[in-house]
Amino acid sequence: MKKILFFVIVLCMSLNGYAQDEFGKKVEPIPAKNKNLKIKKVKPPKEVLPKITPPDVVKKPDSVPQFNPEDLFKDYTLYKKEENSKGIFYRRNQYLGSFKTKSFTSTIRYRDAAFVDGDKIKVYLNGKIIEPEVVLDGEFKGFKISLEKGINRIDFEALNEGFASPNTAEFQVYDDKGVVISASQWNVGTGYKATIILVKE
Repeated sequence: MKKILFFVIVLCMSLNGYAQDEFGKKVEPIPAKNKNLKIKKVKPPKEVLPKITPPDVVKKPDSVPQFNPEDLFKDYTLYKKEENSKGIFYRRNQYLGSFKTKSFTSTIRYRDAAFVDGDKIKVYLNGKIIEPEVVLDGEFKGFKISLEKGINRIDFEALNEGFASPNTAEFQVYDDKGVVISASQWNVGTGYKATIILVKE
């Protein structure tokens, strides 16, 4: 027992001899190189507001021809004459607008806007039939067309009115980058057409 106690005392003394005494000393600061150095105060630069002159507004003329629907539908060889029936608004042709685009192609998509009731349409491009008969259902279907420079007239002719009048459809027109050019609906009676015009720049 005495040997163990002696061994512990010797071990403690030897460890104390190797311990460093760094933390007992005071830290002396490093003296500055030049005590007489004066710090100059920097003045902030004066704020000068820029002169804003608004540019002259140059109005570019709109290159989209404005079509009068009455003039557009005057050709009764292409368009059925409007029926003057009281309270029945859909027995006439419908103008869906004219839109300009730089696109080389356009995608046209359409579906039944109300409940699916067997509506059928025929599609024309510049007076030529491109879809002889399409049955509208709840899913979008459509086609891609190549646009000619200038006016491209697309007509959707109602072949019937389904079980519930009129012939209704939701349609979308996209350019070749997938950007929507137009999105709307038509409501036309049998034999009448909904017309949209795309003007390729």
